[in-house]
Amino acid sequence: MERLALRRRLALDITRKLQKDVIVRHRIRQLFWECTLRCNLRCRHCGSDCRQVASLKDMPLLDFLPVLDSVASHTDPHEVMIVVTGGEPLLRPDLEQCGKAFYDRGFPWGMVTNGFALTETRFRRLLASGLRSMTISLDGLEEDHDWMRQVPGSFRRAAESIRMACGCPDIAFDVVTCVNARNYDHLPEIRDFLVGLGLKEWRLFTVFPVGRGATDAALQLDNARFRGLMDFIKETRRAGVIKASYGCEGFLGNYEGEVRDHFYFCHAGVSVGGILSDGSISACTSIRSDYHQGNIYQDDFMTVWNERFQPYRDRSWMRKDECGDCRYWKYCRGNGMHLRDADGRLILCHLKRLG
Repeated sequence: MERLALRRRLALDITRKLQKDVIVRHRIRQLFWECTLRCNLRCRHCGSDCRQVASLKDMPLLDFLPVLDSVASHTDPHEVMIVVTGGEPLLRPDLEQCGKAFYDRGFPWGMVTNGFALTETRFRRLLASGLRSMTISLDGLEEDHDWMRQVPGSFRRAAESIRMACGCPDIAFDVVTCVNARNYDHLPEIRDFLVGLGLKEWRLFTVFPVGRGATDAALQLDNARFRGLMDFIKETRRAGVIKASYGCEGFLGNYEGEVRDHFYFCHAGVSVGGILSDGSISACTSIRSDYHQGNIYQDDFMTVWNERFQPYRDRSWMRKDECGDCRYWKYCRGNGMHLRDADGRLILCHLKRLG
């Protein structure tokens, strides 16, 4: 890894001091709800290994609402975004009822979806229920997307959903794309397609080796292509036709400040909390190892949030193995929590991928 440029190092040092204050305050600003483990697609890279018939039933809305009451008793609900994830949230027939309950309590809410089941009628109902943000996944043009999702027609349905959302000025909206060995060479065409649909914001990410993505070599970029992805994002941002960014994971060395609007910082357990489908109190739902801090069926959420999230906020326990003597530890702090296995070992280092 090449040494950090002086100006970038100075900016990172200033940011690090600000991040320390965020950790001390740990004000919750996003709350993920894994509302179902059911899914209508069979994505090759799925980190949670969802199924059409899930092992757990959908969490009832009435079981989740006390969590929101707990949050509202400690902070302004208007400052906390509820993000509904899965599985596929649109498989819940009561999603509009859920959204209306959030909205009535003062919480803005959004969802992450594959777009397969989104119709104009459903979209209008969701907007009427207070939907304020949405993310749709698109993993390439038709052949590559359908290969990734393993359901014919999934590209067409996702594209229709993206076009629909792009035409609605009332919500914050972006598309996420999983960049892999198969679609890497087509990134310019994917970009042009999304621009043609009217998209303004595009997030790109790479597969981390968890769940189904752990054993599929076709999903992984080699180091040269990973660096090439960073250069593609930089070029796209400079062109200004669409706001491209790399996902929130991973410290990126001299690419920091170039491929995202912010410097790397894992907000899991600091400003981001999560409720998993079994009631576990966790953080970002991408974290599949057991770093749960309690369960809503036994614990008050905000009590857990304020008293039990130290493994997320004091990450000195991560400073071991390859992170032990890393000179960039103070900026990276051991990478994202979702990249630690059940024994606390680092699964993937972005700096190593950059060479």
